[in-house]
Amino acid sequence: MSSLTPLVLNDVEGAQWDDVADVVVVGLGAAGVTAAIEARERGADVIVVDRFEGGGATAISGGIVYAGGGTHIQREAGVEDTVDNMYRYLSMEVQDAVSEETLRDFCEASAANLKWLSDRGVPFLPNLCPIKTSYPPNEYHLYFSGNESFPPYSDNATPAERGHRPDGGAFPGANITRPLRETALREGVRIEIQTRVSRLITDETGRVVGAEVKYFPSNLWRGLHLKLHRLETTIAKIAPGVAGWLRSRCDAIERKHSTSKHIRSRRAVVLCAGGFVFNREMVAEHVPEFLPGLPLGTHGDDGIGIRLGESVGGRVDQMHRASAWRFLYPPNAFAQGILVNGKGERFANEFWYGSKIGEAMVEENHGVATLIIDEELKKLAHEQSKPGKLQWFQRAVALMNLYLNCRKADDVEALAEMLGLPRDTLEKTLDDYSRGGRGQGSDPFDKASDSIHPMGKGPYYAIDCSLGSKRHLCAVMTLGGLAVDEKTGQVLSENGGVVPGLYAAGRNAVGICSRQYVSGLSIADCIYSGLRAARDITLRADRRPNGP
Repeated sequence: MSSLTPLVLNDVEGAQWDDVADVVVVGLGAAGVTAAIEARERGADVIVVDRFEGGGATAISGGIVYAGGGTHIQREAGVEDTVDNMYRYLSMEVQDAVSEETLRDFCEASAANLKWLSDRGVPFLPNLCPIKTSYPPNEYHLYFSGNESFPPYSDNATPAERGHRPDGGAFPGANITRPLRETALREGVRIEIQTRVSRLITDETGRVVGAEVKYFPSNLWRGLHLKLHRLETTIAKIAPGVAGWLRSRCDAIERKHSTSKHIRSRRAVVLCAGGFVFNREMVAEHVPEFLPGLPLGTHGDDGIGIRLGESVGGRVDQMHRASAWRFLYPPNAFAQGILVNGKGERFANEFWYGSKIGEAMVEENHGVATLIIDEELKKLAHEQSKPGKLQWFQRAVALMNLYLNCRKADDVEALAEMLGLPRDTLEKTLDDYSRGGRGQGSDPFDKASDSIHPMGKGPYYAIDCSLGSKRHLCAVMTLGGLAVDEKTGQVLSENGGVVPGLYAAGRNAVGICSRQYVSGLSIADCIYSGLRAARDITLRADRRPNGP
């Protein structure tokens, strides 16, 4: 924390500043660019700084935005939904991450926020996906992106498709950040990439009045830094070891070849620099059980925004929360099989959303999980994985599991011995599951009987789905961050009240998805919290010249 100790100025007006703006935004991901656009459209002079080239985790993601309550896309697709219906479902997922009042406000603002994105060039389409999937094929853009269609969720709220996927290929996240960046530039937002915030600047009262940043005066080192970062981002999910080495090279270039300058914020600094999954020390401190998983995000998700907030007295919350994405489908044949823990017991509905399975796997079963299928399901999985039926990356994972992560056992006894599980327990688990598939009993995890495949006598196939599986990688993202005033986005202080002049949004902050994650909820919260911060800053602009 010492390296982030804030610079305290006794004479803000008389200090030497290299640049000045009303609002300084740290991070050019979904939350940062949203805050910047909204503040600029409301008349503020805005500078955004980003350690790399912008986009954040959103730009390399599937780009799902969780929205409902009757969005214009839902209406065009013929999906009936209401704010109250959306609220009833999300209350079961969000739980106590935010207040009931904030969750309801999020739901009430949802349709308008999606329209805000569309009006600024994000290409959403009303093509409804006809099947349950973890991520839809390219021709579909609206789908069930959570647990809406499963009990007990469907008992509490009428299922409605709310996962809004932008048009543009398998990973269209950049089709959110790119048009928003173009909007920001067109509106006059000043963007400085490859510029890292090294510490915040405060006045003698503790008000945040600016930021010290590091930038590259040399085009040579700037260019090399950018090339290494792009390569690291490209291979991070397939060669994490090499990617880690590339990240260390980027860090070294920043330390040796960057120069400091000071940027003043007349009104506020907004921290939008992502989570902390790539800061392995922070992960080990706060969520050590998730360490074996594959970090999901970008090199910028190193916790710097959270640590900057803490350096000026900001309070953190929900730091013990992370999300592991253990999707079993597609192919859907896998989810008709049976998932067992290290005791040979079943612990989940195999069709649950991936983060719900991941939560049960990591927090209740020490990260251990094995999927068991039989010969019939293996053949069906292969058929469902043929070209043209899945996204390319889904097909790659399916084939990897079928051919490189699949061990065969002729019968239950051999299966138990192969997995090191108690034979009697495993046999009972398989028998109980099969009876449910024959309609001879209710499923303890509310799995529909037509989704349960009765297991034969063998042979069986075991697929390692554990958190630390080397062949079936399990992505992890962090959910905790700086605690904020839920009406304004101001960072809350450890000493009570708020840190004056400081806001946080996106995964820098505790938000809607900080308890449990479903696809699209994080990007939706980035938009919601980015707009919230910008609107509060500009509404307070006339109170004092240096900020709210």
